[in-house]
Amino acid sequence: MLKRKEFILGAAVGLTFAAAATAGGVIDWPGANAAEASGRLIPSAGASGLAFAPPQGAPLSFADIFDQVSPAVVQIDVETPIERPRSGLIPIPGLPGFGFQAPQTPEAEQGEDAPTAQGAGSGFFISADGFIVTNNHVVANATKITVKLSDGRELPGRLVGRDQDTDLAVVKVEGSDFKFVSFEEAAEPRVGDWVIAVGNPFGLGGTATAGIVSARARDIGDGTTPYTDYLQIDAAINRGNSGGPTFDIYGRVIGVNSAIFSPTGGSVGIGFAIPASIAKSVTDRLMTGRAIERGYLGVTIETLSDSAREAADLPEGAYVNSVTPRGPADVGGLREGDLVVKLNGRDIKTSTELTRQVGQAAPGDELRLEIVREGRRQTLSIRSGTRPADIQAAQTTEEGAEPSPGRPVAPAGEVIEGLTVAPLTDGLRSRFSISERVEGLVITGVAEGSRAARDGYEAGFVIVQANLRPVRTVADFRAAVAAAKAAGREGIFLLVRTPAGNRSVVLELAKVE
Repeated sequence: MLKRKEFILGAAVGLTFAAAATAGGVIDWPGANAAEASGRLIPSAGASGLAFAPPQGAPLSFADIFDQVSPAVVQIDVETPIERPRSGLIPIPGLPGFGFQAPQTPEAEQGEDAPTAQGAGSGFFISADGFIVTNNHVVANATKITVKLSDGRELPGRLVGRDQDTDLAVVKVEGSDFKFVSFEEAAEPRVGDWVIAVGNPFGLGGTATAGIVSARARDIGDGTTPYTDYLQIDAAINRGNSGGPTFDIYGRVIGVNSAIFSPTGGSVGIGFAIPASIAKSVTDRLMTGRAIERGYLGVTIETLSDSAREAADLPEGAYVNSVTPRGPADVGGLREGDLVVKLNGRDIKTSTELTRQVGQAAPGDELRLEIVREGRRQTLSIRSGTRPADIQAAQTTEEGAEPSPGRPVAPAGEVIEGLTVAPLTDGLRSRFSISERVEGLVITGVAEGSRAARDGYEAGFVIVQANLRPVRTVADFRAAVAAAKAAGREGIFLLVRTPAGNRSVVLELAKVE
């Protein structure tokens, strides 16, 4: 195999050399150009007569555009505090469970004299009086912000406002008559349109790269920016480009560079920019000191897989895993296990669509939800709340502590599809630390080697629903399994309560021979 690879490599190198030699006129191939006695191939200058004629539709150069917009682009240097433990183990990155003993840290060093880390990103002036747009992750927790202009000046920056849910922030420097650029509000960029990214990758100020819009409305699935449909671009962006502008060929800002997809940590031609349509509305509010308020339901939702929808015979929609106690959805009658298929008359096909449409509502707005509950459609009217700043804390339920791992308990109940299940009793609630709010059938044991064991089911999990219907008794669960098998399904759709929250799963059923 090694020799074959060497042969292929050698042949490829030989062909490459031959092609290069031919292009340079070093080798005369018989019949290559009989009319030219010298054998030199003369390239065409193109239809326009230029030495380097671009393809039709391509700009001759991006130089004029860069000259016009680059004075508005800045480098943003930040200092952020390093949180040092007063004592204990300092973890070693990449080696969980290992570390070294941290020295005792005096109280004074925890304050103003605490060590800091330096970081850098990009930004751009959006007004002549010193307002600058950048990414939230560039300036979050910064104790010092320094803005470096293209003319070499360095100015202290002040954070005006930031929005974690869109990864946008606004910084202000004192002064006037700054060169600035504007967001493009009218024209939507198309896939294939030229783009230019300008920023400061790795601290290399004033770097320009060019490419095209590769895709629109990308959900990058990081969970931190639920309200952003990203532009995907192939113009190279790297560390330090964050917060810089993406321009079209007219010098209009069509996006704010925010993230890259990369297995190496550097550019591989897949970058993501926050569209101007989102960035302008958010930064306009931040510039005036207004809070960013979004609608809020108070639910944990997901998009079901095709196999899960098939097992439950459900259409596309946003599946409700759990409902925050006393939140707007709870008050309005939405339940865990419901599937939201429409919001205010608009189809909902994914959890992302529901999140973004609810986020566009103003607090206090009426939200009309069409849902599927236990196989039947109905409509709910829910008054939107205000999305909390700390969404994770708001979604914390009144659960107790997690069940103690490895506690020896004798499984009690009936075995169905490898799961030993029993109705919830006070004793079982106490044994597995299950809240009084949770209703269902508790799993007290899992057969070794069963499909359920391989899929990660554990004692202490609670089956809340089976085939979209509440489960309270062993008979309920047995009937649901029998109905799924009678319908010829390979699995049964379950809503299961775990210590980490509700999960929708498909329990693979044993085949009936």
